[in-house]
Amino acid sequence: MRLHRLRLAAFGPFAAAQDVDFDALSAAGLFLLHGPTGGGKTSVLDAVCFALYGQVPGARPATRLRSDHAAPGTPTEVVLELTLAGRRLEITRRPEQPRAKKRGTGVTTEKAVTLLRERRDGQWHAMSKSHQEVGEEIRQLVGMSCEQFCQVVLLPQGEFATFLRAGATERAALLGRLFDTRRFRSVEHRLRDRKQDAAQRLVAGDREIEGLAARMRQAAGDTGTDADPAQPAEFLAHAAVLRCTAREQYDIARAAVDQAEASHAAAEEAAVRARELYALQQRHAQATARAAVIAAERPTRTAARTALSRAQRATTVDPALTHRDKAATHHEDCLALEREASAALAAVGEPGLDPRPAGATPGEPEALPAADRVPAPAGAAVSQRTGEVAADSPIPAQSLGDADSGRVVRPGAAAGTGSGQAVGEVAAGWTLQAGPAASEGSSSESGPAHAQASTAGAVPGQAVGDAAAGRVSRPRSAASGNSSSADGAAADVPGPAHPRVGAVPAQAVGATASRNEARVEVLVRRAGELREVVGGLVAAGEAEARVREVGARRESLEREERADDEAVRDTGGWLGEWPRMRATLQARLDTALEAAARAGELAGAAERARARRDAAVERDTLTQELAQAEQTGRDARDRAGDAREAWQDLRESRISGIAAELAAELTDGEPCRVCGSAAHPAPARPADDRVTRADEDAAYAAFQRRTADHDAARETVTRLRTGRDAAIAIAGDTPQDELAAAHRAAEAAHAEVARAAATVPEARAALARAEEERDRRTAQQQDALHRTAARTSRREELDEQYERLSGELARARDGHPSVAARRDRLAAAIALLDRAAHAVRERIDSEQRLAEAESALADAAARAGFGSAEEAAAALLPPARLWEAERRVAAWDKEEAAAEADLAAPQPAAAAALPAADPVAAQAALDAANRRLRQASAAESAAATRRAELDRLGAEASAAVRELAPARAAYDRIARLSDLASATSAENQYRMELETYVLAARLEQVAAAAGLRLERMSGGRYTLVHSDARGGGRTKSGLGLMVVDAWTGTERDTSTLSGGETFFASLALALGLADVVTDEAGGMRLDTLFIDEGFGSLDEQTLDEVLDVLDGLRERDRAVGIVSHVADLRDRVPAQLQVVKGRDGSAVRQRTG
Repeated sequence: MRLHRLRLAAFGPFAAAQDVDFDALSAAGLFLLHGPTGGGKTSVLDAVCFALYGQVPGARPATRLRSDHAAPGTPTEVVLELTLAGRRLEITRRPEQPRAKKRGTGVTTEKAVTLLRERRDGQWHAMSKSHQEVGEEIRQLVGMSCEQFCQVVLLPQGEFATFLRAGATERAALLGRLFDTRRFRSVEHRLRDRKQDAAQRLVAGDREIEGLAARMRQAAGDTGTDADPAQPAEFLAHAAVLRCTAREQYDIARAAVDQAEASHAAAEEAAVRARELYALQQRHAQATARAAVIAAERPTRTAARTALSRAQRATTVDPALTHRDKAATHHEDCLALEREASAALAAVGEPGLDPRPAGATPGEPEALPAADRVPAPAGAAVSQRTGEVAADSPIPAQSLGDADSGRVVRPGAAAGTGSGQAVGEVAAGWTLQAGPAASEGSSSESGPAHAQASTAGAVPGQAVGDAAAGRVSRPRSAASGNSSSADGAAADVPGPAHPRVGAVPAQAVGATASRNEARVEVLVRRAGELREVVGGLVAAGEAEARVREVGARRESLEREERADDEAVRDTGGWLGEWPRMRATLQARLDTALEAAARAGELAGAAERARARRDAAVERDTLTQELAQAEQTGRDARDRAGDAREAWQDLRESRISGIAAELAAELTDGEPCRVCGSAAHPAPARPADDRVTRADEDAAYAAFQRRTADHDAARETVTRLRTGRDAAIAIAGDTPQDELAAAHRAAEAAHAEVARAAATVPEARAALARAEEERDRRTAQQQDALHRTAARTSRREELDEQYERLSGELARARDGHPSVAARRDRLAAAIALLDRAAHAVRERIDSEQRLAEAESALADAAARAGFGSAEEAAAALLPPARLWEAERRVAAWDKEEAAAEADLAAPQPAAAAALPAADPVAAQAALDAANRRLRQASAAESAAATRRAELDRLGAEASAAVRELAPARAAYDRIARLSDLASATSAENQYRMELETYVLAARLEQVAAAAGLRLERMSGGRYTLVHSDARGGGRTKSGLGLMVVDAWTGTERDTSTLSGGETFFASLALALGLADVVTDEAGGMRLDTLFIDEGFGSLDEQTLDEVLDVLDGLRERDRAVGIVSHVADLRDRVPAQLQVVKGRDGSAVRQRTG
């Protein structure tokens, strides 16, 4: 590796860009890098390291590399041109650093930049911009890490002097950083981990065997004895004994179970025989007792069976009885409906509407002979006074409209009502008489007065509505209404379930048929006549509606005429004011539109004035703050410079008086740390103004604080200057008050115009509304005039229609309030006529069905073996009682058969002759046998479990012992290797760990290479040798260094060398280490080396010898740079790179001759 050119800017103490030509310096082979303390000599070497690795030696972070003296616009940058492995490369690096924002105020952080270029064919070619790629490429080419490079190329003599005096532990740390021995340390750790794993496996195996032994003792119980699990043979033999004992115990338990099973089987068989004999004896005794009870109840049971037989035969007659009852009930209903229809017709008062023959009583059908009448069933009372009430009623005819509405009028109010109320009250009369409370006895005793009073009862309006609509209500008779209660009584009391028994003579039915047909024809004919009249009133009803419509249209025409006259007057006045109104609205709109056109322009002017005013305020404020910040920055810079100079002065003073500081630590009789002599004839005396290490540290801490203050002040100045420049770009140099006045004037002008512009929508809308109103009123006026002209002819036509229709309507009403009233009355009369005809037809049909039902009932009773229907009805039982009787008789039959069978069975009879059985004693013997069997089975199961468990545990123990043997051998092998590598084994005679052993070999190579150079530097007196002697206590062995003194022929420790001797010994050690590390890195040739400090401790002769050695390095085409303050070297080394320190930063000056 050879360095060609270095360029650095704003790096460390260098504010401006600096160029170093290493080719010119290396031409002489040996060059000097010198300058005042703190000037930046080490920073030049730091720049080389930063260019290669992106980091610097020591603990300083890459973010603190920027120079405090650099201008804000100068970026921190290092460019290094060098040759690596025959390749000409250029590395450019910029650390992460702050810079001013391109837009706005303040600063931002710029990311780090890395660029690698290679020169090929006379041209530079970019290779990579990635930090990772460039770093990896450099490490592969150099072959060393950053720490190794700093130790090998930038030879820090102070550290190697410390290395010579350090103990084995400190030497191991340094050598471990230079030589990558991590793989050997990882081998030690790997062996130790494997030893721990093997030990854990061995312990786990032993614990498993101990667990198996404990489980075997637990399974064996009292017979188990202890055995040592650590002795595999003894442990396995003891396990075999336990298994044999368990098998013997199982065989004994199995024999006991067989004996208990046999005893249990015999006891179980005896218990079964005892239970069976006891059951047969109990069965025979129960059968004998049941037979005695049956013999005592035989007469009662015989009578019940006879009654059940008659009831079962009577059930065949029950359908005929039910049919006859339904026919009789229906016939009674038809008679009641006929009487109701007759009464309603009589109440209407129309001539020729009575369905009865001439001379009959009003409201009652023609009387039948006594022999032809159907006898009324028990509890079915129908009033015979209904017709009399209707005929004798003094209530006059009323309008049919009341009948439709369902109203009922009390008799006391009949004098002042119309004819329609008669229908409602007649309907009320027959409805009341049809109820179950009107019996024949009460009707005969009441007389006409009572009948009249009955018509005054309040009834629902539903009766009148049904009459008008042609519906017929069929009230139930008392017999049908109470049928449920009669059935309920029949369930408890024997007797006939059908009380209606009788017959309707057939001759009575035939005698009345012809008279009934004549009545039907009269009713139908009269209803037809009335329907013709109603049909003629349909047109009259339409005329009545037309009259109302024409009248309404006449009134509407009058209202429209008045409204149109008012509209014509109103629109005429408004349209006369329209021209003046439109001119006013248009002028208002024009003014608002002009203001709106100016509002946008004035708004922009006001915003620009506001921005300039605000910028002027910020400009003046930042100008004041910037002046203060710049003064603060200058003060901070001066204080930081003073602190640096104070620290460096103290450091140089302390170095100058270091001899006195070391002399203060001397003790009589103890060797000196510098020369090794136990005698101290003339120790250096400290000066009155000597500087201690504490003084130097305090000065350095003050310098760091002042530097931090300076950095903060610079950042503040940069931020304020950027903000001020941005404000000046907007506001210029105009004063604040002028810009504020301009802003207020612009805001006032804009506000005034904006208020005027805001009225544009309102003005435009007002003009549009006015025009719409003008159009609407004009159209309204024209429409009103047209309607007035067309209205005259329409009114004359409506007057003529009204007069003609009114005459026709008067003739159609015929004295009624309306055509609808007359039509409704006729419709009600037609409905009553239809209802009466239907009632007569229904009565004829019911008489015929009743006669047929009586005949069928007589035939059914005869077929069932009864002399009459009454006898069959008396034998009939309700269904519940019949089912109960059948169930009881069936139970008796089953009971008697079972008793006879039990008495006839041979086994119960034979068992009764034997002695009484004792099942309790037999069961007790069986329970005892059960307990003995369970105990024996439990013992056998426990023995089997013990035998199986011991067999399983024995197999597991044998397997565990076999598996543990290889693990124990593996542990012994790996433990021996681990102890040897970690120096804890007695076999490791030097007590060197594996990593220390490798480092000792490397140190032996370094000592051999360094010894050659040390021998030449010391004029043949000293040489370095490696020592592997064991140290005392816990001290590491193998890392010892001894210096051999050829003048005395003795070996002594390197810590006994004097200051000058230590310098050239450490220089020889550093050069030797560089050779070894170079060979370790693959033989990379290092053509440029730097040696830092230490030459001031050499006398002239030794200095010449050291320079001769360094010249020897130059002879191999290697350039060596010496970093030193020694003035004598400036005369001896012509090629020089001088660092000059100033208040504005350092600079480099290069001299080659």
